[in-house]
Amino acid sequence: MNLDHAIETLVVGYGYWGPNIVRNVSERPEFNLRAVCECDERRAEECQARFPGTMCEPSLDAALADPSIEAVAVATPPHTHYEVVRKALEAGKHVLVEKPLARTAAEAAELMVLAEELELVLLPGHTFLYSPPVMKIRNLIRDGVIGDVHFVTSSRMNLGKYQRDGVVLDLAPHDLAILLHWLDLPLVEVTASGCSIHQDGVHETAFLTLSFEGGIQANVQVSWLAPRKMRQMLVVGSNQMIQYEDTAADDPVRVYDRGMDFSQPPKNFGEYRLTYRSGDIVAPRIEPAEPLGLELKDFASAILEGTTPISSARLGLEVVIALEALERSLDGRGEPVAVRSVEEALQQRLVRQAQAV
Repeated sequence: MNLDHAIETLVVGYGYWGPNIVRNVSERPEFNLRAVCECDERRAEECQARFPGTMCEPSLDAALADPSIEAVAVATPPHTHYEVVRKALEAGKHVLVEKPLARTAAEAAELMVLAEELELVLLPGHTFLYSPPVMKIRNLIRDGVIGDVHFVTSSRMNLGKYQRDGVVLDLAPHDLAILLHWLDLPLVEVTASGCSIHQDGVHETAFLTLSFEGGIQANVQVSWLAPRKMRQMLVVGSNQMIQYEDTAADDPVRVYDRGMDFSQPPKNFGEYRLTYRSGDIVAPRIEPAEPLGLELKDFASAILEGTTPISSARLGLEVVIALEALERSLDGRGEPVAVRSVEEALQQRLVRQAQAV
């Protein structure tokens, strides 16, 4: 990457995730931390104590008015994303925004189109896509190591931070982004059921079934009510299987040469010849790296070199479309819901525009 200058950057929000972004922006050579926008006085003081000399500005409009700022990293609650990102894009800034891209598909589509029209980078922060184990598994799938993918299971649980939008909006974006990235196939149908224990209408646990084009299915469990953190995924292929344990102390990815083999198709059930295959277990070498740092590196590359980010605005829109479908299924007590394509979401945007005229 050719660095003529460091990208002058504003970080908006110094709450839960903001400190991690500020630290990484400060450490990466591609960026220069210009300022932090935080309206909470206590948080602003914490930021200045941890990062001496950092300018903290309570007003977003005033911060965006600085012509030297080229990029904005947004770490505010999801319901604020649309307004904050729209203002940043309209001010001519490249934007990295924490997941999800927006609260609704209509908002996400508007932001994606606006960024394209203004020729600005819009990167939704699906940080797990930059995790070295996740990238390794994508390569194993793409290289055909495990054969055809049959199905995927995922458990993402912890004794989590309670949020008003529910566990699906909080945790499911991770699995949706990872699966869309791994499989490179559109999601066509979802079902979701959940449990609301402490507050009506706020699901603390949910069970999701995701159906992709071509017949691949994924079953995902997300929960805030677990005694320990669990981030585990299993990818079952026609040749081999992959186990991904994000919280493992070592060997987060293991490839199992295990499965079942059938003989030639039988004339009847009694002629089936089933053999079990149990071969080696391989733990591929994975170089450690902080995903957020790699995400910022990708953001810088998109700004300076015009590359398409791994976590693209299109993928961010796909995730939000899927989240809307999951919420409809939850409301319908597990009824299957068809998932719109990105093209359908963009077409509906044009229809809304025409109706508004």
